[in-house]
Amino acid sequence: MEHGHTILRCSNCGTKNRIPVKKLHDGPICGKCRTPLVIEDFDSPVTVTDGTFQREVLFSPIPVLVDCWAPWCGPCQMVAPIIEQLASDYGGRIKIAKLNVDDNPLTASQFNTRSIPTLLVFKNGKLVNRLVGALPKAAIEQHLMSILDKS
Repeated sequence: MEHGHTILRCSNCGTKNRIPVKKLHDGPICGKCRTPLVIEDFDSPVTVTDGTFQREVLFSPIPVLVDCWAPWCGPCQMVAPIIEQLASDYGGRIKIAKLNVDDNPLTASQFNTRSIPTLLVFKNGKLVNRLVGALPKAAIEQHLMSILDKS
């Protein structure tokens, strides 16, 4: 099954390299200077803030699921283990990010996050789906698969 490609910029020469996602863990090297390409760790959720949201989410080479949550939110705590599992299950194909809405009100309001938990799905820097409420893993996966199938 084809999962698409991602673009990795070489930290040595700056060349953009198109790498099949399924080969990310094979130790890809730059096609120009042969330097090993640095791959982000996608196997666990990354914490995003108002200051890092654009870089981590909007400029991500792969789709991103953003979990908008707060520490006091009971349903958010119920969804947290599912989010961790999805990061492990889909590492390298989908980046999983967590945004604490209390600490990052600018991003939360920019994407009209009024209820939590809210899951925002981004692809190519654009919001393509919004899931509100404590959904079961299967329901979230169904939405993620629809994004991957369009890659």
